[in-house]
Amino acid sequence: MNVGFDDMEKYLQSCKSEFWKKVFKAEANYILRQLKGAKDILSVGCGPAIIEAGLAEHGFNITGLDISKEALNQTPDSIRAVAGSAEKMVFADCSFDAVIYVASLQFIGRYKQAVKETARVLRAGGKFLAMLLNPKSEFFREKTNNPDSYINRIKHVNLKEIEKAVTKYFSVENEYFLGIKKTEIFQSENPDLASLYVIKGKKKYSI
Repeated sequence: MNVGFDDMEKYLQSCKSEFWKKVFKAEANYILRQLKGAKDILSVGCGPAIIEAGLAEHGFNITGLDISKEALNQTPDSIRAVAGSAEKMVFADCSFDAVIYVASLQFIGRYKQAVKETARVLRAGGKFLAMLLNPKSEFFREKTNNPDSYINRIKHVNLKEIEKAVTKYFSVENEYFLGIKKTEIFQSENPDLASLYVIKGKKKYSI
């Protein structure tokens, strides 16, 4: 999340709305189910780490990585905040039990390199989880019609190409998640309604 101070202030204000609180809660609950058995977690492109703060409350050791120092300045003390690039992570090999991308992987220019780095910093059998914005969804189309929406900064919309890059290092499953229609939030696996396409899996081997 590469944003300036003014953009960050607007983002933080919007996050306080009831709608986004519900979205973050649904995403956090989903992530918690996927992280069972993990302890040391890396969140790439964490921004101000709103969801990550909730994960830390459940006992996970959370490290947040982002290129924006402005965003990292907003992270709570419970998060280990690290400024740096996803394409060249500053962590040692086999440092984490799980790596998550909460609607961030599609905004990384060299995402294939980021996925390779993810595999490197994960321990054997480590978990991978990427929540991708679903371009087919009504939510995505509505947001892209707003010129001020963060979604217009997205760099990659071909989900199958992203999944192909992930399968090089991980055994994967996928599913659509989190239906959004206007301000209504509900469970849905319908590609036209689900705002997210989730790729999850485990590291295949050491690299």
